[in-house]
Amino acid sequence: MPKKSVFAYLGTLLAFLILDGLWLGVLMGPTYKSLLGPLMLDQPRLLPAVLFYLLYVLGCVVFVVLPSASWQRAARLGALLGLVAYGTYDLSNWATLQGWSSGLAMMDMAWGTFLTAACCTVGYLCAHRVHR
Repeated sequence: MPKKSVFAYLGTLLAFLILDGLWLGVLMGPTYKSLLGPLMLDQPRLLPAVLFYLLYVLGCVVFVVLPSASWQRAARLGALLGLVAYGTYDLSNWATLQGWSSGLAMMDMAWGTFLTAACCTVGYLCAHRVHR
């Protein structure tokens, strides 16, 4: 695997874990708990969470970070990927789960859009620092 790809993956993953950890653990954890109450586990299942992060970051790197010719393009395509991915999840939940409100769907979609754009930008910058 080329060094550029490794740096892209690790940079994207680290940014994702830090930002999403702050969002879920510090900023929005209590809000999600109050909105979703009994739907949430007391302790998240670790294996599916790890698999999600590894798989989602792989998609970010393969479909956005590596093909992008600039950090601006990585940010734009990352935002689009985040909107599509989080939109699919949130709109499906809003359509099928009683406790999933339109407000929660919109808030989470906005977060996913920002998060993916930011992480793809970081991944792009990490990948391109390797060649300097």
